[in-house]
Amino acid sequence: MADNVTHHYISSFFLVGVPGLQDFHCWIGIPVCLLFAFTLLGNNVIIITVKLEPSLHQPMYFFLCMLAMNDVALVSSTAPQMLGIFWLDAHRFGFNICLAQMYFIHTFCIIESALLVAMAFDRYVAICIPLRYTTILTTPAVIKMGLAGMARAIFMVLPGPLLIKRLPYYTKYVIHHAYCEHMALVKLASANTFINRAYGISVALSVMVLDLGLIATSYIKILQAVFRLPSQNARSKALGTCAAHVCTILVSYTPALFSFLTHCIGRKVPPSVHIIFASLYLLVPPSSQSPGVWCQDQTDP
Repeated sequence: MADNVTHHYISSFFLVGVPGLQDFHCWIGIPVCLLFAFTLLGNNVIIITVKLEPSLHQPMYFFLCMLAMNDVALVSSTAPQMLGIFWLDAHRFGFNICLAQMYFIHTFCIIESALLVAMAFDRYVAICIPLRYTTILTTPAVIKMGLAGMARAIFMVLPGPLLIKRLPYYTKYVIHHAYCEHMALVKLASANTFINRAYGISVALSVMVLDLGLIATSYIKILQAVFRLPSQNARSKALGTCAAHVCTILVSYTPALFSFLTHCIGRKVPPSVHIIFASLYLLVPPSSQSPGVWCQDQTDP
């Protein structure tokens, strides 16, 4: 009874932005705005082009279109709010709004990872078993793969905000981050957060290990098939079709892995470095990966 009288649940959070670099927020906002604009422009051009051009109605371009739509959704859930912090000093966000942003960010990130797996599988089928390409990757199969990736993300992330809602938040309301992120919210709770931390680590590890394992398996099979090709020209062409996708995987997973390791073991990493890498993870891949893959030479299955 005394607790109920003494403590009051907070109703909003204060997002600092980039800790230690508050004086440079107006300048940090410029690349954020440029990346946001380029993501919207580049990915919408891809979506419209694939929709209007019948010759592009193929599995690889369908996956690319899904990736472009997901990229637009991901950057739209983070960049406007970050620009509000950097340029308008709009630091305060409601509790439920913060939870909603956290949910959508992590959901879109897991969907993106699933789409990268699907694109790796597409390249595997196109290079390793090209004669069965059109029978394996039919339009219904592509749609089912996309829906499966979306369903996995929705149900994996759903416990996150539900577990946070059960935690008491009394005094700590300052989030040293540029957006609402799961572990940053968990750290502010005035209770034991073991379940929340275990959940966050298990989801991150399961997605990263499973998806990277499937991607690695696909590319091992691809390399084995490529090096069995008789001519150097055929090997170069086959590898060229995968180059942009491999770069996209590196751009996507490297900042994510760094951010995850910083949360777990990187106690001595400056907060500003962690926040910048975490923000790059959300802003750079959407602005580069779909246009990058778009420009690659496609193998005729």
